Amino acid sequence: MSPTGPVLVVGDVVTDVVALLSVPLAEGSDAAARIEVTGGGSAANTAAWLARAGTDVSLVCSVGADRAGDAVLDELAGYGVRCLATRQRHAPTGTVIVLAGDGERSMVTDRGANLLLSADDVAGAATAARPAHLHLSGYPLLDPASRPAGLRALDVAPRLGATTSVDAASAAPLRRLGGAVFLSWVAGVDLLLANLDEARALLGVDPGEPAALAAALARRVRRAVVKCGAGGAVWAEAGHDPVSVPGHDVDVVDVTGAGDAFAAGLLAAWLGGAGPREALLAGTRYGALAVTVAGARPPSPSPDPGQAS
Repeated sequence: MSPTGPVLVVGDVVTDVVALLSVPLAEGSDAAARIEVTGGGSAANTAAWLARAGTDVSLVCSVGADRAGDAVLDELAGYGVRCLATRQRHAPTGTVIVLAGDGERSMVTDRGANLLLSADDVAGAATAARPAHLHLSGYPLLDPASRPAGLRALDVAPRLGATTSVDAASAAPLRRLGGAVFLSWVAGVDLLLANLDEARALLGVDPGEPAALAAALARRVRRAVVKCGAGGAVWAEAGHDPVSVPGHDVDVVDVTGAGDAFAAGLLAAWLGGAGPREALLAGTRYGALAVTVAGARPPSPSPDPGQAS
C-alpha cells in the first residue's frame, strides 16, 4: 500500500561513518572493524525507505554548502526523495560516527547544519508541498537551536489538513530534556513512535509490558507504537485493545536505522489504509530488512521488503 497523498518528512540528514566492530572496543588501544561511509539521519533514512515503498515523499532539511552536502542530497535524490534543503555556508553537513556490534549501536554526533534548520524553512516547505501527512523526527525538538523548526512543523501541519507522526528519536537526550516536556510538545499528534527505552524515558516510569507502555503513551497522543526490536511491536489507541505483532528471525549485520525503516514501512501501510496489525507487520518487515545490511539506507538493488522473514 502507499499513501493517498504526498508525505513531508522533517528533520536531520547526516553523513554516517559506520564502524562494524569485529571485537569489543579496547580503551586506549585498537579494535578491528569494517568501516563504511553512508548517508544517515533519522528523517533522511525514513524518507529514503518511504520512497523505496513507492511513496511520494519530500524531505525538509538543512545541510552544509559542502561536498558532503552534495553527496547526501544526491544519494537521497537517487532513492526518489524530493529534497527541500537549505544550504548553510557557515556550518558543515552533519556527521555521525556509529559504533555497531553485538546487535547494538552507539553514536557520536555532530549535527552541524541540522541545527540551523529554521521554523520559516519548515513553514515555507510545508505550505508549498501541501502534504497529506507530515512526519517529524524527534531530533529537531531535542536541541534548543532546531526546536523552533520542529514545533513549527507540528503547528503548521494540522492547519494544512495533514495528519502527523513523530518519532521520539533517542532515549538519552529525552531523559536530559524530560519526557513530560517532550510529550507536552507532541500532545495530540496522530501517531507517536518510540522504542522501549524511549517509551520509558518519555513516561519517566516503566509500567511493565510493552503493551502497557504503548497504552500509557496513547493517553497523551491519538495513537502510539512501541518498537521492541526483535520482539516485534505494539500499537495502542484509546478505546481499543493494544495490537501486537512478533519480530523476524534474521541475521543481524547492523541495527543502525532499523527504527527509521520500521517507521517508513508502517507509515506507508497505515496511510494507504491498512489497519494496525497490517501496518505493524509492514513496519517489522522493513525493520528486519534494514538490520541485514550495513548502514541505515535501503539496499540497492533492494529485495522486496515483503519477503523479509
